[in-house]
Amino acid sequence: MSAHDAETGDFSLASRIGGFVIAAVVGVVYGAVATIGHRHVLRIGEVAIPWGLLAALVGVAALLLGIRLLTHGRAIAAAAAAGLVVTVAVLTLPGPGGSVLVAGDLAGTVWAVAPALIAVLVVAWPRLPSRSRTRAGTDAHA
Repeated sequence: MSAHDAETGDFSLASRIGGFVIAAVVGVVYGAVATIGHRHVLRIGEVAIPWGLLAALVGVAALLLGIRLLTHGRAIAAAAAAGLVVTVAVLTLPGPGGSVLVAGDLAGTVWAVAPALIAVLVVAWPRLPSRSRTRAGTDAHA
């Protein structure tokens, strides 16, 4: 028996579990890297542009949306989202010496909340009809 049955599209239990684990690990790694990088700021005169926060949030959306579109389902994207959100939540807490990676300012608050909101939007978004079905339906009526 193969890991993927080409006719039915069913994956074996082992390959599904592996997909969940890999997605969760990718979410954990991205959550850690983006939590460290979200504080980067570009200063132009008196104006501070939070490019680290913007890049981190765009990255969260791109990662989860890419996984959702690639896997054609919610489960693997939810596993990546869970790994990401749990990592951000854990790294928001003060360390043993009292140091923090996510400060209590506006950028820190946005970083603590926005990845979870993005994850909910991407995972809960309704499934759109595929282009092949849409084209077949319009060609039949033409």
